[in-house]
Amino acid sequence: MEYISTRNAKNLFSFKDVFLKGLAPDGGLFVPKHVPRYTWKELKSFQNLSYNELAAKIILKFCKDEFNKKEINEIIVKSYKNFRTRDVVNIKELKEINLLELFHGPTLAFKDIAMQVIGNMYEKILKENNLKVNIIVATSGDTGAAAISAIKDRDNMKIFVLHPENKISEVQRKFMTTNNSNNVFNISIASNFDECQKFVKLMFSDKNFSNSINMSGVNSINWVRIVVQIVYYFFSYFKIAKKGKKINFSVPTGNFGDIYAGYMAKKMGLPIDKLIIATNNNDILKRVIRNGIYKPLKVHHTVSPSMDIQVASNFERLIFDICDQNSDETSKLMNDLKENGEFRLNNSYLNKIKETFISESLSDKETKSVINKIYKKEKILIDPHTAVAIGVAQKINEKTSTIILATAHPSKFSDIVIKETKTKPELPENVKNILTKKENFKKLPDDLVMIKNYILDKI
Repeated sequence: MEYISTRNAKNLFSFKDVFLKGLAPDGGLFVPKHVPRYTWKELKSFQNLSYNELAAKIILKFCKDEFNKKEINEIIVKSYKNFRTRDVVNIKELKEINLLELFHGPTLAFKDIAMQVIGNMYEKILKENNLKVNIIVATSGDTGAAAISAIKDRDNMKIFVLHPENKISEVQRKFMTTNNSNNVFNISIASNFDECQKFVKLMFSDKNFSNSINMSGVNSINWVRIVVQIVYYFFSYFKIAKKGKKINFSVPTGNFGDIYAGYMAKKMGLPIDKLIIATNNNDILKRVIRNGIYKPLKVHHTVSPSMDIQVASNFERLIFDICDQNSDETSKLMNDLKENGEFRLNNSYLNKIKETFISESLSDKETKSVINKIYKKEKILIDPHTAVAIGVAQKINEKTSTIILATAHPSKFSDIVIKETKTKPELPENVKNILTKKENFKKLPDDLVMIKNYILDKI
């Protein structure tokens, strides 16, 4: 498997390069030069595999030059041994919806599924190559906690997590800040997620800084996050779809990573019809699919904070693909965004996107209503992000069978769930202690120089 950058398709990279760098040297995102594709005969042979067996088969396709079959199997087993359900994810076929629960990992969010694998890959690669890295990650709520859980107490790694001050839920924050591992550093930034993400990208692009600290990243810009998330699209398809029929997925998304994994699954041959982009009031993805104009606006703080994002980084990967891997065209569009605050897609590109993607948004009022209605109809509690995915799917009302991605445990957003259902979603027993443990994090202003200096001081 060879990899290229969305902004320079001429240079080739190995899996190890892609994994450790996170962001390409030219500021682009890594993608495979050729996407592996399965025949229907091959797909049918997958349908009775366990989640771990399926994960090993799919992930190995992308990293054969770094890991052999035995090593990948060991990494998968080690990564998922402490998940609270046997097959990593749980699928609920309810009266009106098919719910794919992705929150049975250590920090109760879908990010755990990829991040645990990444942590174990880091450990093996760093040890074999006698390397040390400093991981810097921005989080809109769940990525930071999942990354800390995967990387805490490991050798040869330190992790610095930037989160927007007072813009994530209390439980999301405590999953990060109650950790007392010596290699974990939490930084609360007086800004929003887009600024945190921008700072991480600027640190990557500052070659003197990033090279001096051997910087690496685990945000969804890291290709391995996408690869590992592809698996649950395949797994859930085989559990829900009948006789090879096409199916839809409704995905609550802000940074476009989780739904891009679904796009990759479709390119690999999985019979997916539509990928439904479910957004909140930060609806840049809906707007660009409607009118072709990608223009970030002011970030709105909503009841679904993990999606409070106006710059969807992974959208660049889709742009590169619909441009037929034309890195010059992709670079031009990304430069338009940087210089003019927006870029515009022509009708040809837009029509390609619409072949697979449809989008709608939900207001806070609508999101709360969905939480209430699902509890009354199905007798289950859902978090606000899952509610957005359900509400959007109902708004669009596609006739094709749809799987809803439930991305976070309702207890991570207990205040809003209690208010709407009068029922408290309980944290699982093994994580309840985060509510009473002491928090430890550094507050910093919206200042890149101060953030860099803090990181340098801790290395």
